[in-house]
Amino acid sequence: MVTFAPLLKDKVVQSFETLGLSESILTTLDRLGFETPTEIQQKAIPILLDTTQPDFIGLAQTGTGKTAAYGLPLIDRVDPDKKYPQALIMTPTRELGQQVARQLEDFARGTKGVQIAVVYGGTAISNQIKKLKSATHIVVATPGRLLDLIKRKAINLTAIEYMVLDEADEMLNMGFKEAIDEILEYAPENRTTWLFSATMPAGIRKLVKHYMNDPKEVSINTSEKINKDIVHQYVTTKTSNKTAAVRRFLDINADMRGVMFCRTKRETQQIADELESQGYGVAALHGDLSQAQRDAVMKRFKARAMQLLIATDVAARGIDVDNLTHVFHHTLPDQLESYTHRSGRTARAGNKGISLAFINPREGRRISELERKNNIRFEAVEVPTLEALTTSRMNNWAHFIVNTQVDPQADLILEQLQGNFEHLSKEDLLKRLITSQLDHIEARNKGENDLNESARDKGKKITGLNRYFVNIGLIDGVTEGDLIHFLSDVSRVERQYFSQVSMQKNFSFFYLDSKQDQGFGAKFEGIEIDGHVIRVNRDDEGNKSGKGKKSSKSSFHKKKKGRGHRKGKGRESRSRWRG
Repeated sequence: MVTFAPLLKDKVVQSFETLGLSESILTTLDRLGFETPTEIQQKAIPILLDTTQPDFIGLAQTGTGKTAAYGLPLIDRVDPDKKYPQALIMTPTRELGQQVARQLEDFARGTKGVQIAVVYGGTAISNQIKKLKSATHIVVATPGRLLDLIKRKAINLTAIEYMVLDEADEMLNMGFKEAIDEILEYAPENRTTWLFSATMPAGIRKLVKHYMNDPKEVSINTSEKINKDIVHQYVTTKTSNKTAAVRRFLDINADMRGVMFCRTKRETQQIADELESQGYGVAALHGDLSQAQRDAVMKRFKARAMQLLIATDVAARGIDVDNLTHVFHHTLPDQLESYTHRSGRTARAGNKGISLAFINPREGRRISELERKNNIRFEAVEVPTLEALTTSRMNNWAHFIVNTQVDPQADLILEQLQGNFEHLSKEDLLKRLITSQLDHIEARNKGENDLNESARDKGKKITGLNRYFVNIGLIDGVTEGDLIHFLSDVSRVERQYFSQVSMQKNFSFFYLDSKQDQGFGAKFEGIEIDGHVIRVNRDDEGNKSGKGKKSSKSSFHKKKKGRGHRKGKGRESRSRWRG
């Protein structure tokens, strides 16, 4: 049976001195700058220092100070004179294991003789075996590597007095249930077990019932904390537009710094490669990276050398970075409990944060599930439009220009270039500079305007717009941006009047502003590209012209450029569909 510890409602703890910690620990905490314990520390530490209490369950979100809640009592309770492991801490990932070990080493600085070792996969086991042969009192381990060390007889758990399961729900989510069962069989029955978790799913309850003896349980109000500190949002967009939507948020929030979660290692790397190739400060973090690569990525991220870390759930466990403004969910997690772990990366230490999910129109029920299960409310927001992005970027650009310090060489270079600009007024010159910025924004967004989507009106006519058919599709190797570019070039209709492109295998649909579509389809008669006769017509008109007229070996590359083209870099053709 689980009993509940007092919630300390009658007494608000103001300092660590009232919790019963040793003088050496208190001195160390003072040197480290710790002043006031967090709520989970206030509730857990007095219980964990009580040697008459066998087992304990602590429920609290990531980032609430759980490591200190169990780590400080653990350092006080181990005996440095015993030259063997007395405490074992299991964590789901090597990143979290390393983080926990570093914090314990900091806490143990003033406690003479306490030695801590961390063991995990992905690195040479021989060095870890060598470390364990020296006097070690607390071992931090991932389940897989720990089992390997046990079977090699490199570590003996028969003298373990304290067993800590950190992030227990995440270990179960990652499939470590069998490994935990096996490890616990090697530990003595009279051990003390402490379990810490952000959530308490059925699997954890079964583990508690089987392995723990009448544990006391304390929890902090996690749902209240989520509502208070994290703003939960979602946008609805097509799956194929999710990365483009992410770009919009990165562009319009220049000061954003966050983590984006993806479902698979492959997806994580592909998205990171795509964004990085377009000049965004991003990097991937997943299990296929070597330990050296992972360390290098985290070093860059902590040094603020990138805007967004793109990670799998497994790789992101143990990330300990302050002041993250956003958590992005490129794909919602399969396990609803994982959402709590993800969103807990932001809104730490009293800061506010945004947790933003990118969903397709069929995933609305997942949002409802998360609201119901986690007692939170989501706010529906829209992907910034191209117009909003342009306004934001141009204002930022203008601010940057105005605040740029003039280089001493500028006068000389201006004198050399003066002849190039003599025929231009100040307004003309500014217009050309603005146009170059607009070209950059347009090229990066590939003609995409409204990326928002809903399940509202498939096939329904939209006021002020006419739906068109074109016999160009995905099989032609064309992107939505390429298609709009091509349609605009041939018709001489500006790209801003095209929207809501839906690409199929052999054809596509798009919407055109009804004020621009007078004789629109006729402008494509006679256009042929590499033997492909192009046909464009209103969706409600059908194919009135049959096959269409065939030009004599006309080529898209030979046709005249539409007025949408300007000369200069960044306007080169990327495919046969681009002029």
